[in-house]
Amino acid sequence: MTPGKIFREAVEAEHPLQCVGVINAYAAILAKSTGYRALYLSGGGVAAASCGMPDLGVTTMDDVATDLRRITDACDLPVLVDIDTGWGGPLNIARAVKMMEKSGAAAIHIEDQVDLKRCGHRPDKSIVSQSEMTERVKAAVDARADVDFVIMARTDALAVEGMNSAIDRACEYVQAGADMIFPEAMTDLEQYTTFAREVSVPVLANITEFGSTPLFTVSQLSDAGVSIVLYPLSAFRAASQAMLKTYEAIRNDGTQQGVLDTMQTRDELYQYLDYHKAEETVNRFLENQPNEPD
Repeated sequence: MTPGKIFREAVEAEHPLQCVGVINAYAAILAKSTGYRALYLSGGGVAAASCGMPDLGVTTMDDVATDLRRITDACDLPVLVDIDTGWGGPLNIARAVKMMEKSGAAAIHIEDQVDLKRCGHRPDKSIVSQSEMTERVKAAVDARADVDFVIMARTDALAVEGMNSAIDRACEYVQAGADMIFPEAMTDLEQYTTFAREVSVPVLANITEFGSTPLFTVSQLSDAGVSIVLYPLSAFRAASQAMLKTYEAIRNDGTQQGVLDTMQTRDELYQYLDYHKAEETVNRFLENQPNEPD
């Protein structure tokens, strides 16, 4: 079964599907162990965690594909990948879709911001024309090799042109072949209810912290007709704060003793990595090596 098919089945099976952001392979392993059925690779996460850059369209397709391959090599959960605006025109978008599919993605979302994009929860966003974004969607749909590979269209139109425009755009993107819709920066549940009613495909709610969208619960979003709930950088934000406090403690106290109780132990790390099983393989290999001559 292909990653795209697995992702579609997860959307059908879990109402709504919780899709949690991971910034690296080990985070993916932890997410799977917690019971999640789908993962997310954030463009902003790649920029911040892997490249130390702001989410302003600076990172490249290769930056995203490198992180994606590491995640899909380590974990078999389906991954939804943020490809921003597709890194260029139709040929660039086609290349990006092929690259993400070959790198193990189950789904991508592409947005209708201009190429010099901003975080979806920042002011002063600009979007391309409806027709230009429709061509982006068509290019992505035409490029996929697996018909089950999911093409999700994201629209940032609510903050720029209003609700009616956002719905009109979403409906046209679906007509162009988009399998799912990601309306960014919704501000109330009624907006999600309206989107789910007007759009004939699954709708994603981006429940990111410290943004425009309140932290609605799974139950509230289910009642609003949402099919996928995205938590793009929750774990990254928590881990970043924990790292900062650990660095401060070591610097100020001269020891890590005061923060040991906040750390994952060595035994826990080994458990999630199945370290001991791998070590047994190494030991068997060494035991079978011929003795070196005297």
